[in-house]
Amino acid sequence: MSMIPIDVMADTTRIDAGPHGTEAATPAPAPTPADWRMLAVALTATFMASFDLFVVNVATEALRADLRASDAALELIVSGYAFAYAAGLITGGRLGDRFGYRRVFVTGMAAFTVTSLLCGLAQGPGELVAARMAQGLSAAVMVPQVLSLVTARFPAAHRGRATGWNGAVSGLGSIAGQLLGGVLLQADVFGLGWRAVFLVNVPVGVPAALAAWRLLPAGLSGPRRQFDVLGALGITAALALLLIPLSLGREAGWPVWTWVCLAATVPVAWATWRWQRTLRARGGEPVLNPALFRNRPYLTLVAGLGSFQLYFGAYMFTIALLLQAGLGASPLVAGAVFVPQAVTFTLGSLLSGRLAARHGVRWPMIGAGTLVTGLVLMAAQLTASGADTAAASLVPALLLIGLGNGLLMPPIIGTALTKVDSTVAGSASGMVNTVQQGASSLGVALLGLLFFTASGAGLHDSPAGMTAVCVVSVGLVAVAAGLMRAARERR
Repeated sequence: MSMIPIDVMADTTRIDAGPHGTEAATPAPAPTPADWRMLAVALTATFMASFDLFVVNVATEALRADLRASDAALELIVSGYAFAYAAGLITGGRLGDRFGYRRVFVTGMAAFTVTSLLCGLAQGPGELVAARMAQGLSAAVMVPQVLSLVTARFPAAHRGRATGWNGAVSGLGSIAGQLLGGVLLQADVFGLGWRAVFLVNVPVGVPAALAAWRLLPAGLSGPRRQFDVLGALGITAALALLLIPLSLGREAGWPVWTWVCLAATVPVAWATWRWQRTLRARGGEPVLNPALFRNRPYLTLVAGLGSFQLYFGAYMFTIALLLQAGLGASPLVAGAVFVPQAVTFTLGSLLSGRLAARHGVRWPMIGAGTLVTGLVLMAAQLTASGADTAAASLVPALLLIGLGNGLLMPPIIGTALTKVDSTVAGSASGMVNTVQQGASSLGVALLGLLFFTASGAGLHDSPAGMTAVCVVSVGLVAVAAGLMRAARERR
């Protein structure tokens, strides 16, 4: 299942004066073959970023065995990428506006390739965590340029098709991450083991960077606004102060520094918020536009998205551990089990718009009901059969979970962006992206802590850990659906 890319571009055509003073709609010029070649190259970034967001889930047990990675290290290997990705997205977009989309895209692609190589060469958990965070920052540099290039080169009336391809490639990347990751681990290519899931980016990234330099148009950039360095650092610091102690605290015995970091989260977040308001009052461009926090329907939907992503990030992490560590599935089987879930997610995404139009405020309950049914079914199966549960027997529950995710995730993002004025659309989409990735990494830390605690030493009772995650996830999904419905009822 993919993280849905954000597109806030209007679909318009040019209006020209017709005969006798009347106005006639003139169809926008169609994209040229060069535009489509440009898009094909740019979409390699979308695919690679989505691939690496999910591929590591099927490699967790291999990492534990080969690197002797602790539970906390596994959480940081998974969530560190999403955390760095979230922290750098807005910065990445601003860099493209300032220095040109092609230059920043190629730089990001080259950095992503190098950091993928560093991930594959890591000799210990600490090195891999650092390389994964650098990889997430690299993804945050290259990915925002994709939709920026689409905006700059594709006529408005044709952008829907281009962004549709962006979404499809993102979904394909998530499926490939789960399935191809399992294949690479099972085949043990050149004896590389888990390293192959990172090194596979190198033969893709090098030609992609070279092709991008040749085929992406030079000179395209956006408005060169002053970048809010303090705001970006403040948001990153607040997320780090919350995420790192939650990931490391349990195994370290909750030393004093973990509580100091957690306590410092509130004043750092408050100081960052005060700076955002001050900068806005001075006429500057803050990372988080304070005007958005006065938009109650938008803020309600973003809170709902955060609740959903807390569940979603943790679920994708813990289900992979359950399948391999708890149920003894091979990486290939674990990857294959994810595929039906991804298929129903895609189906749900396609149906969600139609259901929203037909059922109005009731549609969040339809998606949430489907998702909750799947989570309850999984919890019941694991409670009844425990470690004797066959991985394949979970497929019916996974089908429902995938469908429910598809019915909930895309509409909440799309609806949130309809609640804002076009003058703040960029800030609104940046906040949505940041909340999406940030809440996902926080979910891994919080519900990962619950999973490891309930599973016991060595994950000997991971079905119990997954059951606990399912129970909490039901509550998070209910909160998300309730907030979505409340926001849709507001005018």
